[in-house]
Amino acid sequence: MDELLRAGADVRLSDVDTRATPGFSGDKNAGREALSAGAEELSALQERLYAASRAGDTRRVLLVLQAMDTAGKGGIVRHVVGAVDPQGVQLAAFKKPTEEELAHHFLWRIETRLPEPGMIGVFDRSHYEDVLIARVRGFAPADEIERRYGEIRDFERRIVDGGTRVVKVMLHISSDEQKRRLQERLERADKHWKYNPGDVDERMLWPQYMQAYERAIAETDADHAPWFIVPADRKWYARLAVQNLLLDELRALDPQWPPADFDVEVEKRRLDHS
Repeated sequence: MDELLRAGADVRLSDVDTRATPGFSGDKNAGREALSAGAEELSALQERLYAASRAGDTRRVLLVLQAMDTAGKGGIVRHVVGAVDPQGVQLAAFKKPTEEELAHHFLWRIETRLPEPGMIGVFDRSHYEDVLIARVRGFAPADEIERRYGEIRDFERRIVDGGTRVVKVMLHISSDEQKRRLQERLERADKHWKYNPGDVDERMLWPQYMQAYERAIAETDADHAPWFIVPADRKWYARLAVQNLLLDELRALDPQWPPADFDVEVEKRRLDHS
């Protein structure tokens, strides 16, 4: 599935069918069953990764989630990452920068939230906001945006060399589907808390955001830090796809249970006589 979702530097988002289910031929029910089945393996691999870190393994995984509003980032966190032991997960949701964050380099707040060894880190939005909304809204001049692409490339190369496996996902929702989801939030009292009037303002800039995403992906896609475009009009498929991307990374890492640092037989005898 990962090769079918890999963005590549020449991606055109308008060519991506946001209702498609690349690599999966089943329906919604089958997708949910597959997600449930994959959760057990994901949890087991995460536990092994965490355990290995207690013995000095410095590897970790970072999942970067980027998307237009309502695309389902929260659902990924709950239904995919939420299936593993929360002790092995570090979640960072990057909102509008604070005054303290604005006083530092744009990567400063990102550096402070990187996952520790043995952890699965999840960025709900990320350093890419500084070349997406900053570009669309003109929060930084064009030459600064260009510099940031290079700094992001260098940053990701450095953390990968330090033992972090990076998986960057754009949940690609259609404008029509986003409108439907926003309408649902307005029609349901239990969804009003999720509605932000500013989302409509951002909808008015949809073409500019798609261009900004394409440029950011083209500038920063790399084999060591790949971008994946996940069709997100079907929530069940997006969750399954992201789960598979994480499983692929963890399988490749193949973390092993650390050996006991004590004499097991001696401890058995001691326990028998305790």
